[in-house]
Amino acid sequence: MNILEQILDVKRREVEQIQDTEFGDLVRPKRSLKGALSAPGISVIAEIKMKSPSEGEIMPNVDPIQIAKDYESAGAAAISVLTDEQFFGGSLEILKSVRDTVSIPVIRKDFIIDKKQIAETVHYQADAFLLIADAIDQDTLQQLMNDGKTAGLEFLVEYHDEEHAEFVFVLNPKIVGINCRNLKTMTTDLSYFEKMISSLPSSSIKVAESGIHTSDDLKYVTGLGYDAALVGTSLMKTGNPGKALETLFKGIS
Repeated sequence: MNILEQILDVKRREVEQIQDTEFGDLVRPKRSLKGALSAPGISVIAEIKMKSPSEGEIMPNVDPIQIAKDYESAGAAAISVLTDEQFFGGSLEILKSVRDTVSIPVIRKDFIIDKKQIAETVHYQADAFLLIADAIDQDTLQQLMNDGKTAGLEFLVEYHDEEHAEFVFVLNPKIVGINCRNLKTMTTDLSYFEKMISSLPSSSIKVAESGIHTSDDLKYVTGLGYDAALVGTSLMKTGNPGKALETLFKGIS
């Protein structure tokens, strides 16, 4: 069983414990991720991630609220919060606390496989959520996109495996990402961004995800035509994520 399969096995058990909630009973978010990522130049979605299957403990026992404040001050367009607890050390409570603290859009990053998780996402007041095409079948992806729209949420559709390219192109999501990390092995390959950029819908906001460590990496994906980059591990590993984001931006100015 590869790492993605292990995570999804746990996620299915977690979903069984979520109580059904209708979208209409919940508070609707108001911050536009698409709007935030549409600004001129490269936008950065800065991520709060305590640990991962590939890195182990990254920055445990930290104050995610302070990190969120520092990210916003450093110029992040949006903040991504890992809410998976077992594999990534996150929680929905952290998500809600971050959303209450900053004025920029906040994304729930998790392995969303069921409509109940979308209702849960709205309840904890995220502005958007991640959909991983590699983790679900095509029918489920399309249904969860529809559920997200019904719930009043924006979403970022990402994939790594190029077998999803044609279907995602047809779906034409407003925000689409290429993850250069193979979720089955957790290895990254920056050259994958160049390989896949031409397969993305022309009208979509294009996001480069994972593997970005330096200003040169950020310049590289900008030159390829990506509108935004999702950066997490490399910022968190420095011990001062906000300062690291400032440095990343200074290197491209």
